[in-house]
Amino acid sequence: MTHQDTIVALATASGSGAIAVIRLSGKDAIPIADRCFQSVTKGKSLEKQDTHTIHLGHIVEGSRVYDEVLVSVFKNPNSYTGEDVVEISCHGSLYIQQEIIQLCLRNDCRMANAGEFTLRAFLNGKLDLSQAEAVADLIASDNEASHQVAIQQMRGGFSSEIAKLREELLNFASLIELELDFAEEDVEFADRTQFKALVDRITFVLKRLIDSFAVGNVIKNGIPVAIVGEPNVGKSTLLNALLNEERAIVSEIAGTTRDTIEDEISIGGIGFRFIDTAGIRETEDIVETIGIKKTFEKIDQAQVVIYLFDSSKMISDLKLVQVEIEKIKNKYPQKPLLIIANKIDQLDDSQLAELQNTIDGIKLLSAKTGFGVEQLTNSLLELINTGALRNNETIVTNSRHYDALLKAFEEIQKVKHGLDTGLSGDLLAIDIRQALYHFGEITGEITNDDLLGNIFANFCIGK
Repeated sequence: MTHQDTIVALATASGSGAIAVIRLSGKDAIPIADRCFQSVTKGKSLEKQDTHTIHLGHIVEGSRVYDEVLVSVFKNPNSYTGEDVVEISCHGSLYIQQEIIQLCLRNDCRMANAGEFTLRAFLNGKLDLSQAEAVADLIASDNEASHQVAIQQMRGGFSSEIAKLREELLNFASLIELELDFAEEDVEFADRTQFKALVDRITFVLKRLIDSFAVGNVIKNGIPVAIVGEPNVGKSTLLNALLNEERAIVSEIAGTTRDTIEDEISIGGIGFRFIDTAGIRETEDIVETIGIKKTFEKIDQAQVVIYLFDSSKMISDLKLVQVEIEKIKNKYPQKPLLIIANKIDQLDDSQLAELQNTIDGIKLLSAKTGFGVEQLTNSLLELINTGALRNNETIVTNSRHYDALLKAFEEIQKVKHGLDTGLSGDLLAIDIRQALYHFGEITGEITNDDLLGNIFANFCIGK
C-alpha cells in the first residue's frame, strides 16, 4: 500500500438511500473526477475551480450518462486528508454507486483500505493519533455520553492536555541532558524545585486521567445489568417496562423465560444493557436447566445485579428473601446489588412498611403499572460517577491510551523517586525519556506500522 495513490470509496453507509457520497483523495483526485464529470455549465473544468466549491453536473463515460450529481472540491492542504479531495453526491441506488466507483477505478484510482482517509489525515498532520481514534469512536457512539466524549477528544481536548505535559517535561529533559554535557563542571541547569513541582502536577493529571477510564469504559461499552430472581416474579415485565416495549414474553406460567434476553437503552446519556435471565429454581426440565446455567454465566459478566422478588407472595416469609440476598452478596461481593420488591400494587400500607423496615435499601416497584421504574433508573445512574462528564472533564475511553498512561505514570514515579533521593542526572534522564516515549505513543509522535495497522483496521471503509 502506498499513500501516493489516489483512493476512492463510498463515504456513506452501504445500501440504498436517498443519496450516497463517493470520496476520492490523492494528488490526482481532481483530474480523475474532471475526466468523469460534465458540468451543466458548458466548458467548466473542476481543476480550475476554487477549493470548497460545489458543482452540478453529470457523471459520464463517453456518451453514457450515469447520474446527475453534485461534486464538492477540496484542495490541499485545506481538506480532511490534507490532500486534494473530491466528494461525489449521487443518487443512492446501489447500482449507481458501484458504477461510479468502477468508473473511478478504471481511471487510475484504487479502492481505499479501512480507515485510509483518516490515516492520511494523521500522516499529513491534520489529526494526531488520539484524535484519529476519536473519529472511529464518534461513528460508533450510540448515546449522548459516548458522543460527548468522542467529540471532545476529536477536537483535541485529551491530546492537547497530554501534549502540554509532554512539552513541559521535554523542556526539563533538555536541561537535564545539557547538564550531562557539562558533567565535569558540576552545574545544574534544571531547577530541581521547579522540576519537582512539574512532576507532582504531571502525577496529579495522570492519576485523574487513569481514574477516569473506569467511567470512560462504561460510557463507551455500556453497563451490563442482570435481572435475576425466582420464576414468575416479573423479570420479563420489568424488562418490558424499562424498554417501553413488549420485548420479552410475559406469562403466568413459571419458567416462561428459558434463555437470556438482552436489550439496550440509554439512561441519562449512559448505555445500559439489560439481561432478562431465566428464573432460578430447582427443575428437572432440561431446557430450563440450561437457561438457569446461562443465568449464572450472565451474572458473572454483569457489572450490576438486580434481584427481583414477588412481594405479594414473600411478604409472609421475608427471612427467606434475606437468605437469597445474602447468597448473591456472598457469591458476587464486588458487584453492586439492587434489591427490588415487585408487585407492590398488591400490598397494603402496613405490608409496605414491613418490607422497608425488614430489608435495608429495598426499592419498591410495580413493573405492571410502572410505579418505581423511574426511581430504579435513577438508582442505576447513581452507581456511575458521571461528575467528570457533567463538568466536561477529559475522560479516557481508549484501552490503548489507558495502557500508555499507566506506563507513563510508572516512569514518572521513578523520576519523582530519583528527585527525592538525589539520583544522578544521567539516570534521571533515562526515566524521563521513557515517560516521554509513552506520552508520545498516545498522540502519535512515536508510532510504528503495526500500531497504525491495528488502529485503522477497526475503521469502516470510506472514513
